[in-house]
Amino acid sequence: MDQNPSSSKADRKTIEKNRRNQMKSLYSELSSLLPDQNSREVVSLPDQLGIAANYIKSLQINLEKMKQKKNWLTGEGKCSSSTMGGLKSPDIEIHVMGSAMEVALVTGLDCQFMFTEIIRMFHEEGAEVVNASFSIQDNTVFHSIHSKLGETSAPEDEAARISERLKKFVYGSVS
Repeated sequence: MDQNPSSSKADRKTIEKNRRNQMKSLYSELSSLLPDQNSREVVSLPDQLGIAANYIKSLQINLEKMKQKKNWLTGEGKCSSSTMGGLKSPDIEIHVMGSAMEVALVTGLDCQFMFTEIIRMFHEEGAEVVNASFSIQDNTVFHSIHSKLGETSAPEDEAARISERLKKFVYGSVS
């Protein structure tokens, strides 16, 4: 036998040391890709992996939301016109009482982004959102938004403009 047993043992130790160094380097690289963490706090390796897994899951969810929003904005993914499979056509009701506006929006699970878009529209129009909430029952999402219109000389004109914009957004054309 040409092989020296001690040489073989040394080779295995070297291989194992290289493997550990490579794993340490990979863990360090993974940790550097995670959002800012308290650098003073020592995080165990299993915890680092858990944090990384949760971060990747949140990125996947955000990516899916962004894809849905992109599809909606480009007209490729309008909310469904059926009620099968959790898809429901959106419906909006708008009530104006003086300088207050109440919006009730009912959507399916495929149109959840509409809520935030409507909030954004209120802010763009200068209206103050006083209260906004939503609840989910089965495959239907109920949104409620209470707002105060801006201090203008003609609040009914402002209410009509906002109402038309909201209806156009929800239905795709002026109702």
